[in-house]
Amino acid sequence: MADFLYQLLLSLDATLRIATPLILCAMAGIFTERSGIVDISLEGKLLSGAFVAATVAAFTGSAWLGLGCAILAGIIMSLIHGFACITHKGDQVVSGVAINILASGLTIVLGIALFQQGGKTPSLAKESRFTPMEWWGVEMLDSVPVLGVLYRQLISGHNLLVYLALLAVPLTAFVLYKTRFGLRVRAVGETPQAVDSAGISVSLLRYRALIVGGALCGMAGAYLSIAQGGNFVKEMSAGKGYIALAAVIFGNWKPLSAFFACLMFGFLEAATARLEGYEIFLIGEIPSQLMQAIPYILTVLLLAGFIGKPHPPAASGQPYHK
Repeated sequence: MADFLYQLLLSLDATLRIATPLILCAMAGIFTERSGIVDISLEGKLLSGAFVAATVAAFTGSAWLGLGCAILAGIIMSLIHGFACITHKGDQVVSGVAINILASGLTIVLGIALFQQGGKTPSLAKESRFTPMEWWGVEMLDSVPVLGVLYRQLISGHNLLVYLALLAVPLTAFVLYKTRFGLRVRAVGETPQAVDSAGISVSLLRYRALIVGGALCGMAGAYLSIAQGGNFVKEMSAGKGYIALAAVIFGNWKPLSAFFACLMFGFLEAATARLEGYEIFLIGEIPSQLMQAIPYILTVLLLAGFIGKPHPPAASGQPYHK
């Protein structure tokens, strides 16, 4: 029983670490999608942030400067998306896919040009990364059954960006439901004509939502390359932006529900390593490839509408013509 609880705590610990970029991207997607912009470009902004963070940290040795530049890179990608689909009324899905393709190719080309390592960045020193933080009282509580392990494995021992991702969930809910800006974002995603008639610029409001989303995606990318990992590897986002978008849809565009969806996807990925080699009655050993594919299979089923019926903002994907 004690071994089972310990393994469960280790799985939950891994779930938090794996779900962190999903949570940040999901909160980004909620801001942009609530404003009426379909944001398939989460993947591209995530990948761009990861590359820029690792590159800046490699040249400067500063994790904070890498994080700041990653946030800036995510915002720039968001502005490109906004320029195409807000200013020029372009197709939002096509624009998002184009940004994903641009990020995928550009990070490899720039990586090869800057470092000559096949698109990777050099391994970062410990000082150039966000390392795990040990909270006060960890050693003192180690001798306490259950609570000591819970405190050390689940609460303490994460890097700063994990805690910021958890903080982003209530902050997103507060901004959306308790502030004037959040009220306007939700209104422009439902009835942009009403917002325009009140004398508020629909375009400017959507740009502001995109900027917030870009900053969160840049932070998620920085987590991948200078917190969870120690360098940038090509295509290291590995579809996490799409999974985050699926979590937004699964959570019906609500921060708390999307958060739990991210934890579910994170737990499935964390369980892959734990269940590898285990055998199930009448089935045999579980293939690790199947476990790795489950989050993506769920994403496809979710986006296809087989798991619940999503209710997107009424003006989602519709360019606003004054």
